[in-house]
Amino acid sequence: MPLIVPWRDIDAETLNNLIEEFVTRDGTDYGEQEIATATKVEQVRRQLHKGEAAVVFDDVTESIAIMTRDQLQEVGLNTEH
Repeated sequence: MPLIVPWRDIDAETLNNLIEEFVTRDGTDYGEQEIATATKVEQVRRQLHKGEAAVVFDDVTESIAIMTRDQLQEVGLNTEH
């Protein structure tokens, strides 16, 4: 079962690398207008600060990802953590 990882507990450089990987991942669609990677990173960072997104570890696949509040609810995770 996926587990929410408190993003504040993640080393700053590691978190930045995770966010960069997330925003540059193939298939990530940000609409018609191209947005700079640094801008995307800051947008995701703000979402984490606001609780609109979370870092999630999946122990089955041993992978880590960033998920939106809606995605978290779809997989049955409480977004209040």
